[in-house]
Amino acid sequence: MAARTLQALWEASDHGRLPVVCDASSCTHGLQQLADALPEPDHARFTSLDFVDSVAFTAEHLLPALPQPRRLARLALHPTCSTVHLGIDNALHTVAAAVSDEVTAPDNWGCRAFAGDRGLLHPEITASATAVQAKEITGRTYDAYASCNRTCEMGMTRATGRPYRHVLELLDEATA
Repeated sequence: MAARTLQALWEASDHGRLPVVCDASSCTHGLQQLADALPEPDHARFTSLDFVDSVAFTAEHLLPALPQPRRLARLALHPTCSTVHLGIDNALHTVAAAVSDEVTAPDNWGCRAFAGDRGLLHPEITASATAVQAKEITGRTYDAYASCNRTCEMGMTRATGRPYRHVLELLDEATA
């Protein structure tokens, strides 16, 4: 599967000429780890690929060119394990701050145990992992709830009953 993924990305990126932009931070992180599953002869092609997270790309390249977004008063933000591993927490906060006057990442945020499909198969694990953060989030009112990975958004929506969405969806609406 790793070799097939590499081949598809190699072709889609015009042999590494174009960056591979991912809209979910876990996918960006996963692709950056792909080399670990590849045979040695494929490593040269892999290192020619440039994986870019959409939130980091937006913070660096798009925000300066966008019109001033309409702003929310308060936004609850759920960083992800992948944003930590990728070192893009600042980019996530930058995009969130572009659409909201007050951005709150709960003190008790952390991995919410969705783990790809595990939260679908074992919702009790996610419920346990989200309990403290959910209590913190539901203790206040926010205009919007955001993250940068669909499964994290699903897990936090279930835990809080609040509609978590991708932060880029909020940016799109705020600049439309």
